[in-house]
Amino acid sequence: MNALVAVGPKLSIVVPVYNEEAVLPTLFKRLYASLDALQISFEIVFVNDGSKDRSVALLREQFARRPRETRVVLFHANFGQHSAIMAGFSYARGEFVITLDADLQNPPEEIGKLVGKLAEGYDYVGTIRQQRQDVLWRRMFSRAINKLRERITPVRITDQGCMMRGYARSVVNALNHTREINTFIPALAALYAMRPIEVPIAHEERHAGQSKYSMYSLIRLNFDLITGFSVVPLQLFSMVGMAVATLSALLVVYLAVRRLIVGPEAEGVFTLFGVVFFLIGVALFGIGLLGEYVGRIYAQVRERPRYIVEAVLEDDSEGRFQ
Repeated sequence: MNALVAVGPKLSIVVPVYNEEAVLPTLFKRLYASLDALQISFEIVFVNDGSKDRSVALLREQFARRPRETRVVLFHANFGQHSAIMAGFSYARGEFVITLDADLQNPPEEIGKLVGKLAEGYDYVGTIRQQRQDVLWRRMFSRAINKLRERITPVRITDQGCMMRGYARSVVNALNHTREINTFIPALAALYAMRPIEVPIAHEERHAGQSKYSMYSLIRLNFDLITGFSVVPLQLFSMVGMAVATLSALLVVYLAVRRLIVGPEAEGVFTLFGVVFFLIGVALFGIGLLGEYVGRIYAQVRERPRYIVEAVLEDDSEGRFQ
């Protein structure tokens, strides 16, 4: 007599969605076709991050079409992409989990490449976009941040901005137990993984809609990454402060000696103003840098939930048994 045991899918795809009504129909068509071609059990966990357009209606329609392979998590407000991914991880049941943006810049047809590496025993599969279709300033900014991050943090990610990544169940479980409020998921996964690897994947222009990341958003994201994984900025600023204080002390001694030798003089007043303004600027920068770390502590000690789920659309009948 066979035991009645529910078997989860082999693969889970986590897709955060925020105001993507223009691209969702094409995403559904390409994504499901790509996964059907793999001939393994799968589920797609869509996480709606408080969309204001028709994204929720389209997700409900897709769930009605394929309820066995579709789960939809609905946030009651916008909590951010990383919170949406963490929610997707908590609801994903697959042995392998792959994250994917809804904008189709990372082709769903590349999912098989990541699944192959996970099946080989790698527990984290990073990706490197080939022939990036982003505008020039984004590519230059990304390269600069990558170099800075590698110098001051232990995180080694060639292309930190690519959403398509693969995770083994062990890494997903570790991420689900992480209690940090401000999380940078790829960096944490790279640290938790025992056998990480990176693979090149194709990159396409955004199919429709507009990017949700402005220059300010990218700067904020990278501030979170750097301050979340390193105290080097504080250490560097301490050394800069010591150097500036030493030079300032030498300047004061020099001016005092000059006054004794030459006597009172009006010349150099504006130079002193310039030095003072420079020191004030350095101090303000240091206060801002310190504020970044204090802000992270403030967000953490409040212990507010990362997200609030309004509803979950899922098939209650477990269709896979053995």
